[in-house]
Amino acid sequence: MATETTMFAAGCFWGVEAHFAALAGVAATEVGYSGGETRQPTYRQVCSGATGHAEVVRVVFDSSLISYDHLLQLFWENHDPTQGDRQGNDVGPQYRSLIMVFNSSQRHAAEASKIDYGNRLAVEGFGKITTQIIDKGAFWPAPEAHQQYLEKKPDGYCGL
Repeated sequence: MATETTMFAAGCFWGVEAHFAALAGVAATEVGYSGGETRQPTYRQVCSGATGHAEVVRVVFDSSLISYDHLLQLFWENHDPTQGDRQGNDVGPQYRSLIMVFNSSQRHAAEASKIDYGNRLAVEGFGKITTQIIDKGAFWPAPEAHQQYLEKKPDGYCGL
């Protein structure tokens, strides 16, 4: 098994996690916070928008079963990467679109996919992609109550 790790932020992490967790080849998912400055932030602190962190999903996948390119495609197609600091009704920098890369290969693939998807959106008359692509940062796991949330509460709110 050839495992890799990546992180995505695409709005409220509950729906993002449920989407990636359901994929064949994804070994594990975990929701948490990354991309900001506050050490060991609480859920309430991140929700305030003042920590600089985004709600992220860490995805561990078997690259012999699912490609990073396929994960990127699903990332782009399952949220609106043109909204800036929001996804639908979820507003604030904690809901921004973000890809955290773990190596140069991931960076190259993420940047190429952003250009490709941005070109396709432009042809269709949509706005410019605001998604950030940054190197992985410290990851702070969300409380257990938030892990696999939509699996525990199928009727829970999800902006995706």
